[in-house]
Amino acid sequence: MCSIRGQGFAPGHIRKGVVIKKELGAGAVGGVLATAAMSVVMLAGRRFGVMEEHPPKHITRALMPGPAHRPKPGENVLSFLSHFGFGAVAGSAFAAVARGYRTSAPIGTAYGLAIWLSSYGGWVPSLGILPPISRDYRGRQWVMAVSHVVYGATLAYTLKRLNARKPSGLTSGSRIRGKSGTTRPAPSTASPSHGDDQG
Repeated sequence: MCSIRGQGFAPGHIRKGVVIKKELGAGAVGGVLATAAMSVVMLAGRRFGVMEEHPPKHITRALMPGPAHRPKPGENVLSFLSHFGFGAVAGSAFAAVARGYRTSAPIGTAYGLAIWLSSYGGWVPSLGILPPISRDYRGRQWVMAVSHVVYGATLAYTLKRLNARKPSGLTSGSRIRGKSGTTRPAPSTASPSHGDDQG
C-alpha cells in the first residue's frame, strides 16, 4: 500500500490547503461585514429620499419568475440573502486575488468601484433591469458609488485585521519541504550554547 507521502499528499500540502480555506473564509466574513456597511449607506440614501428602492431588490425581482418589474412575494427575503451572498463571494474573490499581499483602503476602494462599474454599468443594464450608470438618475448614481467605496474599504480593513492575527514566518518546530520531496527541520533562530567553551 502506498503511503500518503508517496502519493504527494505531504503535510505541507495539507497545511497549505487549510490556510487557503481559512483565507477564503476570512474573505467571506469580510464580504458580509462590508455588505452590511454598504447597506447602511443605501438605507440612508433611501431614508433621505436620495434613492428609491434598493437596486438589489430590483435585480432579485427581475430574476424571479413573472413580470420583471412587478413586486413579487418573497422578494424581500431573497434580495437580502442574494445581496449578502454576493458580497460574501466577492469578498472571497478579493481574498484570493490579494493573497500574500497587504490589503489597503485604496486597493479595496478600487475593487468596490470595479464591482459597481461592472455590475451597474455592465450586466445589470444588459439584462434590462436598470438603466446604465450614464443614464441613471443622479441620486442613485451617487448612493451606489459611495456604498461600493464603503464596501471595498471595509473589506480591505477587515481582511487586514484578520490576517494580522495569523502567525508570521516559520517557528523553530516548523519543517521545510525540499526539492526532492523530503522534509527537514527549519533552522532554529536560537543562539548556540557556549556551555562547553568554559575554561
